[in-house]
Amino acid sequence: MQVRELSVPGALEITPRQFADDRGVFLEWFAGAAFGEAVGHDLTLAQANCSVSAAGVLRGIHFADVPPGQAKYVTCARGAVLDVVVDIRVGSPTFGQWDSVLLDDVDRRAIYVPEGLGHAFMSLEDDSTVLYLCSAPYAPGREHGVHPLDADLAIAWPTQGRDGRPLTPLLSPKDAEAPSLADAQAQGLLPVAADVEAFVAGLRDR
Repeated sequence: MQVRELSVPGALEITPRQFADDRGVFLEWFAGAAFGEAVGHDLTLAQANCSVSAAGVLRGIHFADVPPGQAKYVTCARGAVLDVVVDIRVGSPTFGQWDSVLLDDVDRRAIYVPEGLGHAFMSLEDDSTVLYLCSAPYAPGREHGVHPLDADLAIAWPTQGRDGRPLTPLLSPKDAEAPSLADAQAQGLLPVAADVEAFVAGLRDR
């Protein structure tokens, strides 16, 4: 597999090697040894999630308190999504910046979103199926969000689906009520870069 660091430090795009024949395709969408070499520590698997989304569904921007945070290793098994990672670490040189990866059932890429970063995606096709490996279980009391349409973040969400039809963003009530990045910072909800760095360093020292 090929690993590329995104413009948000710590976030990775992973492109697997696919083996195709007249029966179909085989690939390793996660490999522990290769992951550990790229990141510097193992991925603790605490929970595996699956979401199925209609075209235009916009999920996120989600993040969790650090420690322990929630790292995610994400792929799209069916359909296509634009997956976005946002640097929400207060004090980070790239605070407020974002990057994206197209996850689909053609290239079958994955994205690694480490602790302390925000994560969101938009579905580009009905029944897009996204799989997540998570380092920590869902805990409502320490889960937060930033509005994915925050004008200051200016994320370039797609306006057309995979079939060329117009997309209208569809948010959950919770995501629609999420604060802007500035408001989340003012409320003290965002992780601090130094705290995240210390936590991740501890993972590498295990």
